[in-house]
Amino acid sequence: MTKKICIIGLGYVGLPLAHAFSSKYQVVGFDINKPRVDELNAGYDRTLELTSDEVNESIKNGMIYSTNMDDIKDCNIYIVTVPTPIDSTNRPDLTPLIKSSQTIGKVLKKDDIVIYESTVYPGVTEEVCVPELEKESGMIFNKDFFCGYSPERINPGDKEHTVTKILKITAGSTPAIADIVDDLYKSIIIAGTHKASSIKVAEAAKVIENTQRDVNIALINELALIFDTMNISTNDVIEAAATKWNFIKLKPGLVGGHCIGVDPYYLTFKSEELGYKPNLILGARQINNGMGKYIAEKTIKLMIKAGKIIKDSNILIMGLTFKENCPDIRNTKVVDIIKELKDYGANIDVYEPWIDEKDKDYYNYNFVQNPFENTKKYDSIVVAVGHEKFKTISQEQYDSLIENEKIIIDVKGIVPYPSWKL
Repeated sequence: MTKKICIIGLGYVGLPLAHAFSSKYQVVGFDINKPRVDELNAGYDRTLELTSDEVNESIKNGMIYSTNMDDIKDCNIYIVTVPTPIDSTNRPDLTPLIKSSQTIGKVLKKDDIVIYESTVYPGVTEEVCVPELEKESGMIFNKDFFCGYSPERINPGDKEHTVTKILKITAGSTPAIADIVDDLYKSIIIAGTHKASSIKVAEAAKVIENTQRDVNIALINELALIFDTMNISTNDVIEAAATKWNFIKLKPGLVGGHCIGVDPYYLTFKSEELGYKPNLILGARQINNGMGKYIAEKTIKLMIKAGKIIKDSNILIMGLTFKENCPDIRNTKVVDIIKELKDYGANIDVYEPWIDEKDKDYYNYNFVQNPFENTKKYDSIVVAVGHEKFKTISQEQYDSLIENEKIIIDVKGIVPYPSWKL
């Protein structure tokens, strides 16, 4: 069977995957966001995961970027890479996944395979998505059509660990389909694949990857809070402890983004639904969610100690994206710092060299182009994101921006000058 692949969702996950598959297969990249599709057809990826040359390369390979369902009717493999966010109460929002399944169901044909990559709790593929596919197509699961699951492992902004260089978990709804799905990914993933025993196992493996990281970071964050009360350098403690061969060396910080700050809630939701309260995971989430408020309060305390008036003070926030060296602002926890400081009556400027101009519309912030080229003075500076560009700023440049006593809050530990470090 000649494989024609449709990738549903052309974001940080779907686009690099589509590009990788386009080197060996016919591929259609489908997205409901028309401006996004138009930009890709013009050779531009605003997520910066692909260069213009790479986007154009996929088009030369015959790939189609489209919002038109007629373009995906003759595909026989559908791969879903849409977001799986949480709502305001931290409950899973499966709307994008359900709508994508409904879209595929309208064009699903005999023997087609639908593969999901979105992070979910165990059971979503077969218990939530499959019924939508059956309802829309009128066909029977594992008789007329089949499913697979291969959780995404994209690391936004990472140019070393790209999609083909990260080992991929695969799974299928039958043993034969599991082999087909595994072979499909194995054809483009240089790092290889791991075939899980079932779709539920693959779903669970993905969701605990980020849950484990969340819990580990929460421990380091809690230690940082403890050591701050003791007036001990957390970084010095970590460096000393890391001399033991089995110590896991992590650094404290903000935990945002679409993965670590979101995925654990999928697992805790399902766990609580089944009657078990996951106290450790929920406790870790509480600690990590509180770090923005703690950093803001620390900033205020240091300013008060220095005799600075808080109301109408000027504070510069350096960095807004959820991680360094990428334009991804999804679920960034820097906004928690900003909100708290604004509640104290401070005036906030934001310096974020990576943010896309269109994304600035999401926030009612005063963005500055380059504060080091202006004459405005600040009462304190919060270095919230560890962009490489920030690491080249000199002490003289920082000093030139701050009036009176120099207060620099270094969240990421990248400022090699006198500053408060998390």
